[in-house]
Amino acid sequence: MIRFAALLDALVYTRSRNGKLRLIADYLRATPDPDRGWALAALTGGLDFPAVKGSTLRALLMERVDPVLFQLSRDYVGDTAETASLLWPEPAAPQGPVPPVAAPSVSEVVTILSGLSRATAAAGLATLMDRLDANGRYALLKLATGALRIGISARLAKVAFAEAFAVPVEAVEEYWHGQAPPYGALFAWAAQGAPAPDGGQVPLFRPFMLAHPLEEGVELDLADYAAEWKWDGIRVQVVCAGGETRVYSRSGDDISATFPEIAGALSLPCTLDGELLVRGSHQGGEAGGAASFNALQQRLGRKVVSKKMAEDYPAFVRLYDALIVEGEDCRALPWARRRAVLETFSARLDAVRFDLSPVIPAAEFAELGEIRARARDEAIEGVMLKRRDSPYLAGRRAGLWYKWKRDPLLIDCVLLYAQRGSGKRSSFYSDFTFGCWNGDPDQGAELLPVGKAYFGFTDKELKWLDRHVRQHTVNRFGPVRETDKSLVLEVAFDSVHESRRHKSGLAMRFPRINRIRADKPAHEADRIETLRALVRD
Repeated sequence: MIRFAALLDALVYTRSRNGKLRLIADYLRATPDPDRGWALAALTGGLDFPAVKGSTLRALLMERVDPVLFQLSRDYVGDTAETASLLWPEPAAPQGPVPPVAAPSVSEVVTILSGLSRATAAAGLATLMDRLDANGRYALLKLATGALRIGISARLAKVAFAEAFAVPVEAVEEYWHGQAPPYGALFAWAAQGAPAPDGGQVPLFRPFMLAHPLEEGVELDLADYAAEWKWDGIRVQVVCAGGETRVYSRSGDDISATFPEIAGALSLPCTLDGELLVRGSHQGGEAGGAASFNALQQRLGRKVVSKKMAEDYPAFVRLYDALIVEGEDCRALPWARRRAVLETFSARLDAVRFDLSPVIPAAEFAELGEIRARARDEAIEGVMLKRRDSPYLAGRRAGLWYKWKRDPLLIDCVLLYAQRGSGKRSSFYSDFTFGCWNGDPDQGAELLPVGKAYFGFTDKELKWLDRHVRQHTVNRFGPVRETDKSLVLEVAFDSVHESRRHKSGLAMRFPRINRIRADKPAHEADRIETLRALVRD
């Protein structure tokens, strides 16, 4: 655990990507099994200890530290794990010739945490905390609560694994999802030259091929590129193998239980790439067409889907690509040939649950631009451009696929509340809630919250916003500061939908701060009806 704590500490203070890769690779090479496997699982979000909650940690601290001191320290530090690791009282020194208790290994920590129940979680966590120093306690709490926000993505950790043992990252991605922590077979293959892990007849997830954003001013020759719609749903992979079908999200999470009608509708062996959507007829849209993302959100994240929910929001997959079809791996084929395979194969699938994303019939790039400009009324995000001779390769590859998203919507809002961020932003107010007028501000209208954003601004602008919040605070609610209603922010967003969860009755999708409008008086900010007019079914 000491070595893992040192790794986390070094990663927190290392800014460069190559530096982070080097640290993780060195750790994986030098650390024995199974500790390195458990550490890798922690870095990639592969561990879950349901008995340990944030409330468990806070209750422990309240028993040992003055509650006011803890709250003030947490507000200043901005991270519960870091605050707890620093405030935790050192255990009393043992009396007599008692040997000191050794720090636990990562494997021991995982074993203990896995065996805890809600009733024993507090005592078990306290015992582990007493065996570690401040750095070790920080690593323990991050591992236990699954809150490793240290600038490491799962992809970066896999790249580091590949570099540590000089194996292709594409192969790591291919084998990864068939393995479970602590990844013994994966390490045996990469580090010791053992045969590659065999997933057998299991519906395994394969890494998606991704697209680069199309830069402004760049035009592509449609003789070389095919254009498709970029639908406003969630990217999924549907896999049928060994008589079992699974639906995976773009991060490789199994979401079959949330969309059982999709898994139940596919019995032919294949691996298909597509967009998960819900039908739009129930909302008054085109019969059988795709509804807005807001409709799909009613289904996302549900562990149990009622019959009524499935009927009200019927799911289907709009197919983009074919990776494997009835035992034939198509990924090395050019897009044009894969498309032909997909067109033939999709005709054999349940038409209620699967259809084909059409190719946009544009001959020239300028014509495609005109079609894209009208895309906002079609419940889509924009256009995908795929090189006709491109194979299906994991990750983003230059020059092969591009996404040309529709221009964002813009609206002027007034800053209402701010809260400190976490990690590197723990010292800055970086989470901003903003609102629009519910009428004429000169006639006593109120500002109602319409969204929250924590990105879109530069580091320089973040410092400016932080200073503004501190200088214009009029009230405090725990970690939240209310500001005077003086600063206008131009907010960009992809779409807006009706929502019962918000007082304004609206919810934005992907809001971000596009521009600070310090020059604009607050009473000139937009009204709720302006935002509501942008709602699409």
